[in-house]
Amino acid sequence: MNHTPGRKPFTDVASVALSAREASRKLALLADQTRRTTLLAIADALEENSARILAANARDCAAADHLLSTGELTPALYSRLQIKESGIVEMAARVREVANLPDPLGKRLAATELDEGLLLYKESCPLGVIAVIFESRPDVVPQVAALALKSGNAVLLKGGTEALQSNESIVAVWKETLCKFPLVPQESIHLLQSRSDVMELLRLQGEVDLLIPRGSKEFVAFVEQNSRIPVLGHGEGICHVFVDRAADLPTAVTITLDSKVQYPAACNSVETLLVHQDIAAAFLPGATAELRKAKVEVRGCPRVLDLLAGASLVPATERDWSTEYSGLILSVKIVDTLEEALEHIHRYGSKHTECIVTEDRMVAERFLEEVDAASVFHNASTRFADGYRYGLGAEVGISNGKLHARGPMGIEGLTTYKYKLRGSGHIVAEYSSGVRHFKHRPLG
Repeated sequence: MNHTPGRKPFTDVASVALSAREASRKLALLADQTRRTTLLAIADALEENSARILAANARDCAAADHLLSTGELTPALYSRLQIKESGIVEMAARVREVANLPDPLGKRLAATELDEGLLLYKESCPLGVIAVIFESRPDVVPQVAALALKSGNAVLLKGGTEALQSNESIVAVWKETLCKFPLVPQESIHLLQSRSDVMELLRLQGEVDLLIPRGSKEFVAFVEQNSRIPVLGHGEGICHVFVDRAADLPTAVTITLDSKVQYPAACNSVETLLVHQDIAAAFLPGATAELRKAKVEVRGCPRVLDLLAGASLVPATERDWSTEYSGLILSVKIVDTLEEALEHIHRYGSKHTECIVTEDRMVAERFLEEVDAASVFHNASTRFADGYRYGLGAEVGISNGKLHARGPMGIEGLTTYKYKLRGSGHIVAEYSSGVRHFKHRPLG
């Protein structure tokens, strides 16, 4: 268990959370320049310790090879586990991106003159302690930790056992760098290690302010049902690309391929391709050929199978429309109208990311307005649904819900606000009796 040098190691998650709470109070008082300088130093340290992190990841991958061969680990999770040298560079770049974002704390969101000399301010502040439970991806560690530090929050991290050595290596580099900045508490980041830690964590209502599970739909539901801590579940990604009758064919092929092939294990990878009947005969033969070149298994509805009778496609079942493959599989359906495409998305989509390919701007605007999802795109790959690509620096996760945060969740999702009232001896009794009256005048 992580602990400050010279201090007795923590023996339970409650003690870890308590130390994180104490650290969060100190983080909230740090100047933005201190947070920024610390993060830039951490980014440099990640690159300087690249060989160390890659060696730890190689040990994790070697151990995971057996789990992959026995089916205990999916190919998608194995893909997410792997770190390349370029991945370390990207980790560092994202930390620097977060470091250089504007200070999210102390922002004046509103100001109101309640009465003469009685001023009310609404200002942003940290949540306090956040906990993130995730599988496989070690790059989650620097992303989440950077966003937490920049926003003045302490963070508890619980990764999957398959990435334990990778995660430990990254956190060790992080904490070693914090030693150079005495104002930044070591206890601002902790790595939990066992499954029993998760169950104890779920019971820490009052000590943890926000819990973010990143995993399967079933795992997120389990966390939501077994904790009284506010939960923001990382969203399941059943994403669609709809090729409209007015689509430009080369554009539609390119977007479909990028949405599926660029990184199929990602939650913003497309899982279902919907094609308007008026363009299906012109689009699907070429698109399917390109997909199969990229080793994508195409599962088609009966109309697709009839159209591409010689292509030996796999028949799609009802279950395919609600499956997040996270791999090189794509279900394809021909629809008669825009309305049918919208209805299919409403029924099977996970409210993550949806895309329409069309040159008809009126149809595009209707799609953008009517589709209920965190991200809705026109003529752009679903893979753009990402905190870094949105300019958020990084992301803690992606929320398909509508409360607190939606879509890629960056720094703003880790802040809340407080009201600050400044008066000069004002009392409510004078207003209740009519001696004084409220102005409620908004201030610039």
